[in-house]
Amino acid sequence: MEPEELPQMPVIGEKAPEFDALTTHGPLKLSDLKGKWVILFSHPADFTPVCTTEFMAFAGIADELAKLNVQLIGLSIDSVHSHLAWVRNIKEKMGVEIPFPVIADLDMKVARRYGMIHPGQSSTSTIRTVFFIDDKGVMRAMLYYPMSNGRSMPEILRLTKALQTSDEHHVATPANWEPGEKVIVPAPKTPEEIEKRMKEGYECKDWYLCFKKL
Repeated sequence: MEPEELPQMPVIGEKAPEFDALTTHGPLKLSDLKGKWVILFSHPADFTPVCTTEFMAFAGIADELAKLNVQLIGLSIDSVHSHLAWVRNIKEKMGVEIPFPVIADLDMKVARRYGMIHPGQSSTSTIRTVFFIDDKGVMRAMLYYPMSNGRSMPEILRLTKALQTSDEHHVATPANWEPGEKVIVPAPKTPEEIEKRMKEGYECKDWYLCFKKL
């Protein structure tokens, strides 16, 4: 008997795994989206209560993500027909249109490549994951949630803006940072940089922790 194959897991800072999948908007390859940020999220199953609330919530932030050059993509281990029927049901019953593509992953190829199957939760459904992939195709952040609890859309937006702010301005962001608040200047690495840093006019709590406004 062959040993059970362990799930593959993406790694922050490395290229996101390529996929070539069928979606509710037609065929889609990750590499076709180079130049855009991508938020890829999975849900356990179509026509389930928590997932339905999440799909409506993701639809609610889709326009704001699009303004940030982000392509939103959903996924579950269901067929395209099931996805289409569920999307139609959400529009008819809840009055919410789902504007983003949803990957049909019946063979679990994408789910396994991205480590979305956690046997402790289910061996046949994906947990709630969120992958943040930058415009160069690099994995930048990952969020994992259990099947029982829905995700926070404000945090997904906040983290997207934080990542893009760090890239654009070469800074870090403190805990609970929101756009418009002060950011953290990278810490100095030599004694000379420490002395220079303390004279550069930043708001410094100490040599290693300095803030500035953008």
